[in-house]
Amino acid sequence: MSDDVKLGGLAWHLALLSLTAIGGGVVLVAPDVHHYVSVQNHWLTDEQFAAMYALAQAAPGPNLLFVTLIGWMIKGWLGAVVVTLAAIVPSSCLVLALGTVINRHGGGEGRWAGALRDALAPLAAGMLAGAAWTFLSVAGAGWRGIVLALAAAAAAYATKLNPLWLIALGALAGAMGLV
Repeated sequence: MSDDVKLGGLAWHLALLSLTAIGGGVVLVAPDVHHYVSVQNHWLTDEQFAAMYALAQAAPGPNLLFVTLIGWMIKGWLGAVVVTLAAIVPSSCLVLALGTVINRHGGGEGRWAGALRDALAPLAAGMLAGAAWTFLSVAGAGWRGIVLALAAAAAAYATKLNPLWLIALGALAGAMGLV
């Protein structure tokens, strides 16, 4: 646990990021959280950050669980609670407010909902691509890893293949030393 952690600054940073987390909590990983806790403040190493994310993804529950683990790693229980609330509350309030506006103007099939969906879809795709690039960089993936990630993304987009098969194929490629 770090004594030099400014928990208020971390909470504020996560609260602002949560308002831009279009595409789900996983996009919070996109360079910002990693850069803030590992590069800028040196509270976690790249390996610790990647391990916290991997552990959160392996555990049942929301994808956003990784911020709880990061908070716990750098400031104990207080850090876990504060960063979790900071990452969840602002975006939840925004979604509730947008849902209210959309329901007042024609519901999920109205003009507002369609415009919002059309505007946010490319943003979500870009943010997910940024998150993937961050993980490829932190993991030290070479060109083979990048090609494998792009192939998996293309297969997920173009087919109805269960993502677990793609994960299994990626694990097999790693176990065989192909990436």
